[in-house]
Amino acid sequence: MTPKTEIQASKSKRHTFLWIVAGCLVVVLIAGLVAAIWFRHRVEPILRTKVIESLSTRFKSRVELAEFHVDVLNGLAVQGSGIKLYPDVFDTDQPLFVVSKFSFRTTWTKLLRSPIHIERVFVEGLEINLPPKDQRKNLPSASGGGKVSIYLNEIEVENAHLVLGTNKPGKVPLDFDIRHLVLNSVGNEQSMRFKATLVNPKPIGDIQTTGNFGPYNSIDPGSSPVNGEYEFTNADLSTIKGIAGILSSKGEYSGELGEITVDGTTDTPDFRLTISGHPVSLHTDFHAIVDGTNGDTYLQPVNATLLHSHIVARGSVVRAKDRNGHHILLDATVDNSRIEDLLKLGVRTDPPVMTGAVRLKAKIEIPPGMQPVSDKLRLKGRFDVTGAHFTTPATQKKIDSVSLRAQGKPKQAADNIPDNVNSRMKGDFTLLNSNLTLTGLEYTVPGLRVNMDGVYSLDGNKFDFHGKARTDAKLSQMTTGWKSLLLKPVDPFFSKNGAGTEVPIKVTGTRSEPKLGFDFGHKDGDKSDDKQK
Repeated sequence: MTPKTEIQASKSKRHTFLWIVAGCLVVVLIAGLVAAIWFRHRVEPILRTKVIESLSTRFKSRVELAEFHVDVLNGLAVQGSGIKLYPDVFDTDQPLFVVSKFSFRTTWTKLLRSPIHIERVFVEGLEINLPPKDQRKNLPSASGGGKVSIYLNEIEVENAHLVLGTNKPGKVPLDFDIRHLVLNSVGNEQSMRFKATLVNPKPIGDIQTTGNFGPYNSIDPGSSPVNGEYEFTNADLSTIKGIAGILSSKGEYSGELGEITVDGTTDTPDFRLTISGHPVSLHTDFHAIVDGTNGDTYLQPVNATLLHSHIVARGSVVRAKDRNGHHILLDATVDNSRIEDLLKLGVRTDPPVMTGAVRLKAKIEIPPGMQPVSDKLRLKGRFDVTGAHFTTPATQKKIDSVSLRAQGKPKQAADNIPDNVNSRMKGDFTLLNSNLTLTGLEYTVPGLRVNMDGVYSLDGNKFDFHGKARTDAKLSQMTTGWKSLLLKPVDPFFSKNGAGTEVPIKVTGTRSEPKLGFDFGHKDGDKSDDKQK
């Protein structure tokens, strides 16, 4: 055989070998594909049955599963949709759980374990509808009392919605939107680690929280333990009518679901009421008890710092009987504070009408409803302002002049000699419909004491006060020259117990143009009408 012939024979053998190998590979691939298809058709119904059995056992429920698909060519991937769980103990068309879509992966070795172990399940669209509190005792326990076929290590949920039903008259179900949720160590009768993003509707924003929950007590859900920490940032308060500002809050919580203790802080550097529009710095430290089964919150207490003022409040924030917000009731104490801080927050005028130290106690009520906070805010209490000084020069000048004349120093008043006196005010107040009604108001400066009742609108456009003024000096001592001589005969008619003077007065007009004068024509009946305004 020639060398050329030998080379051709060798090539022929190599080609034949390659064709044999290729043919074998094709046969293997075809066999593998056939086996995979056969295995898929065997595994899919088995795994589907395992899923239904596990859910049915865990929750003692009738289970509906619309779609279930297994892909064995890409590992062991499972996808499904339309899971609905109907608890056996309730005769209702409302499912306890609804899952829109789910998916997970596992391995052959974990598939053969008992129970089957799945590392992570992804869920998109979860609806949980818990019945009223008195019916939840009939819910199945976390273990379900039977053998579970599948063990889950982690569940990741996108877009969950939780509804807590109620059968109390006038109460609406409590609902929560959860944008993202991760549950770890999802097992029987044990605590679960969670990480969640909750959607807060008002003020709108996302709350990031991590913690531990469980084991869940189905007989008494309120006793289920929970603890964790949260952070709420860049919350836009303008989504609540009547207020504005960007709020941040963080804190920790622990306890049982029905009585969660929360300790945290809030910071709003630009808090404002829309009625005034003046931004002020507001910081709070709070201790609260929250009922996680209905959302009611009890503040015990809140320590707030508003600019340079300190406010302590205790009370409740209870979910309204309808969906129009919460009913807020607070007892507030203001001490070591400044009146200009409170006026800056609540009154449109700038600068505030006066400065000075203030102490007050008030009951605060903000009823539910769609109106702005400033329109529905209700206050009732007592205040005491010392060292008060009016910021408008014209007003302070009039106060200085009146004080000098009341002391019997009319020449200094006529010569416009500045005295810059401080005032004191105290009395009872009621805020309703953006009008501040003052009763038993006592206003004093050197030489003068005024007792009045009246109404002041928060927009500064209305003063309407009536009462009596008592001075140390007699009428004739408040002026000079011939006017003083003419008034001497009438001194006895306006003197009080033979000394000083008592006359009816009024303060009307607006903040920019107050009018102070005698009020001889005002009747007691008019005063009563003013009190009711």
